[in-house]
Amino acid sequence: MSQKKIPAWQQWIAEKNRQRGQRALKRQLDYQEKKAESFRGKETQMSLSLIQHSQTVRKRLEKIRAISDETRVLEVGSGAHGLIFGFGNKFKVGIDPLAVEYRRLFPAWQRNAQTIAAIGEKLPFADASFDIVLSDNVIDHAEKPLEIISELARVLKPEGLLYFTVNIHHPIYQMASDAHGLWNALGLRFEISPFADHTVHLTEKRIKKVFLEHPFQVLEENSSVKQTKAELRQKNSAGFEGLFKKAFFKNALFEIIAVRR
Repeated sequence: MSQKKIPAWQQWIAEKNRQRGQRALKRQLDYQEKKAESFRGKETQMSLSLIQHSQTVRKRLEKIRAISDETRVLEVGSGAHGLIFGFGNKFKVGIDPLAVEYRRLFPAWQRNAQTIAAIGEKLPFADASFDIVLSDNVIDHAEKPLEIISELARVLKPEGLLYFTVNIHHPIYQMASDAHGLWNALGLRFEISPFADHTVHLTEKRIKKVFLEHPFQVLEENSSVKQTKAELRQKNSAGFEGLFKKAFFKNALFEIIAVRR
């Protein structure tokens, strides 16, 4: 049976989305290279801070279920300073497309876990491979962010735990981001930082809907929208970007702890 031919316009959109995802990765690597330079001589202090954050998350999960050295833990999007590097158990692995570069930039803690250069949309693991899956504020930098959530569910064992966070924004950011992506796809190379730093700008409503479509039972759900709005109102903003963020909140945090049904 012959495969159905994909229309040229769909191929064009797919390629432009791929290019946008690659650009987001390049922006992230540039940012982390600058951060690595600023961390020189402060590696011990940063390692302790990283471990403290990781252990805070671990203790919250341990209130739900015991975690032993044999518990199999995966972090999707382990990045430069992921939770996996301070999580502490024996069987732990991090997935990130920039894993090789991050091992070079941040060896002080990257050596604490095995990391693999791969994308979250296609995890290199069998179904139901892990007891705990972590994804801490990374999916909206990927080429196909919502496909990653399907992969989180696929590799998590039944009754396994998910810890997930992502930035959420006012709905205007996704509309502006779509326009931003379009003019860049058409060849107008002009980037506005608030619209270029994510491949998708998720709203709280949208991310909740996505989780309802997957086999998760949400145990805890938290949003920092109110806190973020209050903090932005108190800032002495100047310039277009500052005033825009004050009017339309950006980078609130949405957090879920869930169990795989």
